[in-house]
Amino acid sequence: MIAITGATGQLGRLVIKQLLNSVPAGELIAAVRSPQRAADLAALGVTVRYADYDRPESLATAFAGVRKLLLISSSEVGQRLPQHRMVIEAAAEAEVELLAYTSILHCDRSPLLLAAEHQQTEALLRDSGLSYVLLRNGWYTENYMAAIPTALQYGQIAGCAGEGRLSSASRSDYAAAAAAVLTSPAQQAGRIYELAGDEAWTLAELAAEISVQSGIPVSFDNVAEADYRDMLVGFGLPEGFARALADSETGIANGELFDDGRQLSRLIGRPTTALSVTVTETLTTLNSGSD
Repeated sequence: MIAITGATGQLGRLVIKQLLNSVPAGELIAAVRSPQRAADLAALGVTVRYADYDRPESLATAFAGVRKLLLISSSEVGQRLPQHRMVIEAAAEAEVELLAYTSILHCDRSPLLLAAEHQQTEALLRDSGLSYVLLRNGWYTENYMAAIPTALQYGQIAGCAGEGRLSSASRSDYAAAAAAVLTSPAQQAGRIYELAGDEAWTLAELAAEISVQSGIPVSFDNVAEADYRDMLVGFGLPEGFARALADSETGIANGELFDDGRQLSRLIGRPTTALSVTVTETLTTLNSGSD
């Protein structure tokens, strides 16, 4: 059995979709906090089990009989380490044969604020006695697509990434990588994958791509990190999360989210999704919603 935590999240659903191409639905477990949100997965024949990162007793039941486990990192920044610890301990108790963890690109040397909990989780895995594989995911291209409506309205994308190049990939690319590792006949224990897109781009190039495809002039406004943080807080983000995102943009400026190793495209057996494709998909969705 293969279990996926956070299976009703955006990445988790895509991983299950990929796995269903080669794994019978009855061999998949969607480990979720809200089973009612997984009714569509259950309808496909996927086993749905209640699994709450904060309730260890639920994890013991959810992981019974699991051979391989994908731990999708918690979305609760600041609470990830204790939640991940619960999952890792439950997986060890259940004698899971392989745990795959979605970490962050270049985790071992990353200075990003968002990397800290990933670094601590990787340390937990090293000390756990489990066989594990690290999927060090780079940035999702979709992280910036939510800014497109505002960019079209005001003709501007703001940030503090300067001329830094970002090697992003789509969620579907990272999902395909996770599925490939979980189903590979090759030995995966101990492997570390630095996963990033084939194409690197700047925020100015993103603005130019939006301009070309939409016909609306959009420019990139590079601001100071503190100003960008305050801007995000003004948009309603919690101050801690806004600080982490602004810090990540400065990291982009410093090359922390650039990678040209192409491990992701080799792992999934195809080129990663181009920025232009994701922009097209986003604009198509926005246009269809305004009809």
